[in-house]
Amino acid sequence: MSTSRSDFVRLRGLRFHVRRWGQQDAPQLFLLHGLADVSATWQPVVEQLLPRFQVLAPDQRGFGHSQWPQDGYWFPDYVADLEALVDHYSPQSPILLAGHSMGAQVASLYAGLRPSRVQRLVILDGLMLPDTPATQAPARFSRWLEQLRQPQPPKTYPSFEFLAQRVQKQHPQLSGAQALFIARCWGAEDGHGRIRLLADPKHRLSGPGLYRVAESEAIWNHISAETLFLDAGKTALSWPVADEEKRRRRACFRQHRADLIAGAGHMLHFDAPEETGRRIAAFLA
Repeated sequence: MSTSRSDFVRLRGLRFHVRRWGQQDAPQLFLLHGLADVSATWQPVVEQLLPRFQVLAPDQRGFGHSQWPQDGYWFPDYVADLEALVDHYSPQSPILLAGHSMGAQVASLYAGLRPSRVQRLVILDGLMLPDTPATQAPARFSRWLEQLRQPQPPKTYPSFEFLAQRVQKQHPQLSGAQALFIARCWGAEDGHGRIRLLADPKHRLSGPGLYRVAESEAIWNHISAETLFLDAGKTALSWPVADEEKRRRRACFRQHRADLIAGAGHMLHFDAPEETGRRIAAFLA
């Protein structure tokens, strides 16, 4: 198994951790993880991408070994973080870009805002957030204010094995060894005999913002990169938006095609990492 190298770079006032695999002269592929995930879980996917690509996977702010901001989380910051990372690692050349779930939304917005900077784009089971009606704003905003009054402590567990059991309960398709691998990616020893999650508990706040798909679509209309939508077979059966809505969103992407990994759930890189990596590599090639 190939090993990653860790970079720590200070961007936009925060210290970011970036995992890097492969030769530095190979084409750069940025991989963006989803909510509550970390860069380390890409490892089995990366095995299928080497040595053809240099893979750079950041821990997004507040996850993994990247710094936690003091004032909470606002979605535009993830896009600005990506721009800062791209400017740092590839100031001249366009990049290859892939994102899963929340990371797919970040990647898609960046590709529309900076179309000349993204050569090809891969959307891994993403862009499925339902549009939020304005009538939900009062309740959502009030809930956020109430949650701010009671800050939540970081979650801790007695051992990696115990955390692996929790992972396996959430993802029963994983073997014991796979669940333990995820647990060791998601957690770290806290110095007091327990394992803490590498995620800022502020991520569990509801947040006052509403998702307005029209804003995303206006940005997606500017994407010029050829795009692969790599869907999970099990998730495709339970999308929170109708098929007609899904087709309308994807029509914003000028050049796109869709592929599906049957039998895999939303966490494609957990359920079918080798096949996920092979499909990404074939598309980018």
